[in-house]
Amino acid sequence: MKKYRIINDSLGWLMFVIAAVTYLLTLEPTASFWDCPEFISQGYKLEIGHPPGNPIFMLAARFFVNFAPDAQHVAIAVNTMSALLSAGTILLLFWTITHLVRRLVVKDDATEMSLVEMLVIFGSGICGSLVYTWSDTFWFSAVEGEVYAFSSFCTALVFWLILKWENRADEPHSDRYLVLIAYVIGISIAVHLLNLLCIPAIVLVFYYKKFKNINAKGSLAALAVSFVIVGLILYGLVPGFIEMAQYCELLFVNVFHCGYNSGPIAYTIIALAVMVWAVYELYRQKNSRMIKVSFFLSVFLSGIPFIGDGWLAPVIIFCGLLFYLFVYMKKVPVRILNVIVLSILVIFIGYSSYALLLIRSSANTPMNQNAPDNVFALSSYLNREQYGDRPLFYGQTFNSGIVYQIDAQGRPQAVKKEGKTLYGKTVKTSPDQPDRYEVIGTKTEYVMNPELNMLFPRMYDGKYASAYKDWTGMKGTPVTVNPYIDRDGNPYPGQTQSKIKPTFLENLTFFFNYQLDHMYWRYFLWNFAGRQNDIQGNGEITHGNWISGIPLIDNLRLGDQSLLPDDLGAGNKGHNVFYMLPLILGIIGIGWQAFTSKRGIEQFWVIAFLFFMTGIAIVLYLNQTPNQPRERDYAFAGSFYAFSIWVGMGVAGLWRLVVNLTKGKEESRSLIGAVIAVVVGIFVPLQMVSQTWDDHDRSGRYAARDFGMNYLSSLEPNAIVFTNGDNDTFPLWYAQEVEGYRTDVRVVNLSYLTTDWYVDQMRMPSYDAPAIKMAATPDLYAHDKRQFSYFLNPDTTKVNVNAALKALYSPDANKNEWGLYEFKYPNMYLPVDKEAVLKAGRVAEDEAAAIEEYIDLNQMSEPDGGLRLSNVIALDMLATNAANGWERPIYFAMTVPDDYYLNLSPYMRSTGMTYEVGPIKNRDFDGYHIAVNTDKAYDNIVNKFRWGGLDKTTSADDIYLDETIRRMVNTTRMTMIDLATALYNEGVEAEMYFHQDSVNMDEAQKEKISNFIADRYQRSQTVIDLMMEKLPVHAAPLGVLTGTQIVDLYSRLGDVTGNDADKKKALQILTDEINLYKQYVLYFQTLSPRQYSLLTRNDRYINDSYFIQLLQLYADCGGDVEALMKQLQGEGVNFSRYFKSAPETGAKSLE
Repeated sequence: MKKYRIINDSLGWLMFVIAAVTYLLTLEPTASFWDCPEFISQGYKLEIGHPPGNPIFMLAARFFVNFAPDAQHVAIAVNTMSALLSAGTILLLFWTITHLVRRLVVKDDATEMSLVEMLVIFGSGICGSLVYTWSDTFWFSAVEGEVYAFSSFCTALVFWLILKWENRADEPHSDRYLVLIAYVIGISIAVHLLNLLCIPAIVLVFYYKKFKNINAKGSLAALAVSFVIVGLILYGLVPGFIEMAQYCELLFVNVFHCGYNSGPIAYTIIALAVMVWAVYELYRQKNSRMIKVSFFLSVFLSGIPFIGDGWLAPVIIFCGLLFYLFVYMKKVPVRILNVIVLSILVIFIGYSSYALLLIRSSANTPMNQNAPDNVFALSSYLNREQYGDRPLFYGQTFNSGIVYQIDAQGRPQAVKKEGKTLYGKTVKTSPDQPDRYEVIGTKTEYVMNPELNMLFPRMYDGKYASAYKDWTGMKGTPVTVNPYIDRDGNPYPGQTQSKIKPTFLENLTFFFNYQLDHMYWRYFLWNFAGRQNDIQGNGEITHGNWISGIPLIDNLRLGDQSLLPDDLGAGNKGHNVFYMLPLILGIIGIGWQAFTSKRGIEQFWVIAFLFFMTGIAIVLYLNQTPNQPRERDYAFAGSFYAFSIWVGMGVAGLWRLVVNLTKGKEESRSLIGAVIAVVVGIFVPLQMVSQTWDDHDRSGRYAARDFGMNYLSSLEPNAIVFTNGDNDTFPLWYAQEVEGYRTDVRVVNLSYLTTDWYVDQMRMPSYDAPAIKMAATPDLYAHDKRQFSYFLNPDTTKVNVNAALKALYSPDANKNEWGLYEFKYPNMYLPVDKEAVLKAGRVAEDEAAAIEEYIDLNQMSEPDGGLRLSNVIALDMLATNAANGWERPIYFAMTVPDDYYLNLSPYMRSTGMTYEVGPIKNRDFDGYHIAVNTDKAYDNIVNKFRWGGLDKTTSADDIYLDETIRRMVNTTRMTMIDLATALYNEGVEAEMYFHQDSVNMDEAQKEKISNFIADRYQRSQTVIDLMMEKLPVHAAPLGVLTGTQIVDLYSRLGDVTGNDADKKKALQILTDEINLYKQYVLYFQTLSPRQYSLLTRNDRYINDSYFIQLLQLYADCGGDVEALMKQLQGEGVNFSRYFKSAPETGAKSLE
């Protein structure tokens, strides 16, 4: 077998090299959108990212960052880590497949292998590992700085280790592999919890190896044990470590008067000492009582028994353990106890990496999400409490409401279930106060209408009621509910309501149609059948569906795919066609493995549970709502890993199939079958990579970094900018934290501004940005105070915003019959000190006359009937800044939804990618279009903007832009179009003024205005030309309506300047747009009514209106529309539904 081992090792490393080269060649050279900028920042400066944290990822990334020559190469260093870990995953996958296939192909007592056996084994390994290497989901995570590449490596490693143990299970010291698996699990918890899902497969391998009489009953028992282990780790060990540390922290800080975090230090020392003592006693094997005591204390200090918030489960576990150890157990199972204690110890060591978060958070790093600087905050952070809970087995439905209890005064009070006591740091009013924790409340859960509860609730969130109906066609059944109860808990008479409750069948329909089919099987088939395009899908037939490339299969579901528009079909780089070859090979592999032998069926169940736990089990646990902000296929990479094992085994299955179906000598049939199977097995991944390379090649792409910098470049020095989402926040943080760009700016995320920890951070300086001044003090908002301030009995008198905030911040703000914080004066204004504004440079001198006396801040129209803490603090920042002489410019990112604008839209002006708040009111504000500060915006865009690598391209083949980037490109285009239009309008207005009053002007005035007019038109021309040059259409197609706006602007510029080249540009762009959307119309014409109903609203707008608008504009621009329409009609466009008469009558016959 030596020859086999050499070849196996060599081919494994060859797979590593192939995968590594693939990923390094297609690596993104900087940060990507979504969470990647945050993760890279974490790795660079060991800062705290979003819950539940990933300290091992941070430390590993920090190691790789050490090899970056400068800050600009930090991102590529972290991305390289993902690439190499992903290549390591492929290495382990190859060895996993060859191990499994070898045990089915080669007899146990064989000393050498035949050529055929080697071909089959290694062909299987090569096929399966390369299929996964070049699969859509795994490749996506392999080339960016995210945790999923690391998590996949940990999954592959623990599964490979249990197979290594299987080979050596009967040898001395084989238990070390089990302990090593436990250590990797402990490490992986600090990367991502997904690794725990491997445990059922690991336990099955252990059961099949160690037990002789294998049967279904035993297999089910093994699975039950595995689920108990998962539960004990996930709900016992992981939170238990922290809970034990919390008890120690309260003892050491509140009783012994030590400093913060002294408790965790003491707990760690004691726990490690006890576990080492237990290992020592087990090694000596001299005193069974000491073994039992030390083992019991080890389990106790691990926190395993402390499952849940109550004491029932811990008491039962403690009593059971004591009974087992000191009453039931006659002979000490040293080996078993030793493995358990060592496993707890190494998991504790791996999990102790979370101390990094305590240490770094205590240092108040600039990025310090949730501020987990103590074990109580860390517990909330690890449990992801800010994201809320989702019902899994029994609970509310989307129409459920809170139950209210009528108190003695006849007032309804929300009924809550009280949970565990919550502690938080005492807010100090002076530095001399000692460290101390105080009770800040209890963990509460609202009681919902019990009449609307159901088993296995899948449709539970009221925000998505209409989406649930779209996915299920739900009608529901009316249910009478009692929203009010009396003080004895009985229904309050005369207050019943009728609400719609989904039936259990409708509930299951949503589970199968959306959660399982759309959010799992669709992703699965992307990887093993084919993908329609890279556009996020929500059930439409044109976006993000799985396809096979086989018309008979695809066209029945999605319409004729050969007619799909280029940017949705073959012209979209995300259009990948595999002809279902990997899927078919995987199915063959399943059949071969399951029916080869008794060992084969055992292997099948191991892989099947790995496949299930990392796929469908996650679907069950996540209980996802409709309209997710992004595709979630990355969560199921482990499941696709498992299926890739079966794909590899498909080579062995194909070999056996060929042997069974052919005639001749056994040896020749076997050799021919092996060669055919290996050739097919290599062809399948090669066909895949021919499809997937172009939509996974991120080289030359700098979009996330550059567009993030563009936000910052749109700001004046020392600015404050309000953001909201991931993609208008994390790239800005990356630019500041990693590349040190515009560190004078303070980025304020409005979503985080609802939390006390984030408001505290805004009060501290960050790099070159001073602290943000505000009137609110920590004691006013700490521990979730003033989360929402209600308009209970609002005074409509117009009040200075500072006075309104003072009333809210007073101790009497919640002294009302409801006990709620009341915002008494929502009709506010901000007084404007004209001299301070001019002195601070917030407004240019030539605009001084336009400065308003006050800014209207009337919040009466807020739909929620009050203000969130984020609204209040934003108003506070604005008011305090004005009171301090307008010392800092304040902006909103243009991608922030307008309901966050505090009704400031009329006082905003675009400066590029941001809107500056100022005391000049746009009196022509139409409720939609923000005014433009043309001089500032022009300077920022023309002289400071970066273009993400798009400006370096000459064709679509030069760069790949995914949907998120294309959306960002079009956002930037709209900014530039707004600026160019505003400049053009200034020129037109000046020209009108010139023609009206030129008789009263002297020559100097005439020349000045003429120069101004020429300058406005020239600048408008410069901006629109710059947009077409730097953001070319070949790299990112124009969005709907964007093309018509560009055409209209070029046409008007041509009219006022007499430049025929502009008119020709307009006509050419318009012709290109018509040719593009002609494809849409031709495709839509072929759809059945059911298929047409599954189009997006945007697609229906294209079909019903936009295409004809393009033709109308073509006529307005001087094009021969009748000739064009005849041409289009000859190509198949049906104009009959657009016209009152025949197409020959021309555009005037449009309805």
